[in-house]
Amino acid sequence: MNHPLPGPDELLDSARPVALPMRTTFRGQTAREVMLLRGPAGWAEFGPFPEYQAEESAHWLRAALHTGWRGLGAPLRTQVPVNATLPAVGPEQVEPVLSRYGDLDAIPAVKVKVAEPGQRLEDDVARLAEVRRLIPKAGVRVDANGAWSIPEAVRALGRIAEIAGESMEYAEQPVAGIEALADLREQLHESGVMVRIAADEAVRKSDDPLRVARLGAADLIVVKVPPLGGVDRALSIVQQAGMPAVVSSALDTSVGLSAGLALAARLPELPYSCGLGTVTLFAGELVTEPLVPSGGVIQVPVAETPAGAVVRSPEPDPELLDRFRITGDRESWWFDRLRAAYDVLHVS
Repeated sequence: MNHPLPGPDELLDSARPVALPMRTTFRGQTAREVMLLRGPAGWAEFGPFPEYQAEESAHWLRAALHTGWRGLGAPLRTQVPVNATLPAVGPEQVEPVLSRYGDLDAIPAVKVKVAEPGQRLEDDVARLAEVRRLIPKAGVRVDANGAWSIPEAVRALGRIAEIAGESMEYAEQPVAGIEALADLREQLHESGVMVRIAADEAVRKSDDPLRVARLGAADLIVVKVPPLGGVDRALSIVQQAGMPAVVSSALDTSVGLSAGLALAARLPELPYSCGLGTVTLFAGELVTEPLVPSGGVIQVPVAETPAGAVVRSPEPDPELLDRFRITGDRESWWFDRLRAAYDVLHVS
């Protein structure tokens, strides 16, 4: 059921900005700050990264409003396969990180962060080799966040493909920009490096997310609910692109992660495990019961309604909300962010 969308003052009345500590630095973050919003359809999350300005943050607010006031929709499946995500750690830390996902043999795939500032290709190779040693049957995907040049990507992916072998699933955003992805695909083919390319930033940071498909710049797309403006819009983009899709997290808490699970649960086809196991990157207690993988899958949180089963976000614990709440100047900063995003928001 659709509910009237609130104004900014009504949103802020129940808003709870929180800071949750991370186990390891991720995207330069030692604690993940988000703002939790309570709507009639359930709790929602507004968590654009600190460097995002109002125009970009507005997409994240739109997604939160659609979650909390429109709902997450009915699932086609009740569990979603998920990959493990491995930050740019040293080889000695690979096993402790992966063990947070449960039985190593049950992990269907591992996404390995590469091209970390201050590290070398040899560091990436060592990290990947340790993954292959520990879980030889798991699929492998690497994520460079657009950090390589085209020549660097050709060289690096050649080395990585040799180590990964048939387990190599794809390389996520190895270079920045859509045209560069298209050029890289051509050069990889000419070099005999058979690695699929996945577009991430080229989709979620583009004014035209479908341009990747039109230019043939990737083999598949990575979709994240918050930067694409909500589950329904992300579904539409996948359908129009006509390409395989991997649903991934934007370093969400369990509240935000429920929207990603809703998208994965509503896609007609799910050819790859999803990057939705990122709650394991948080340390200690969370504000809700954590949505963590078990046996390589996460159970989709579902509630029964008179109209049938719908995906619902988990309910935060009031005591934990208070314990992790941001106060003072930082709270004011988050309130100002929401107002600025609302000012440029176009909600339908």
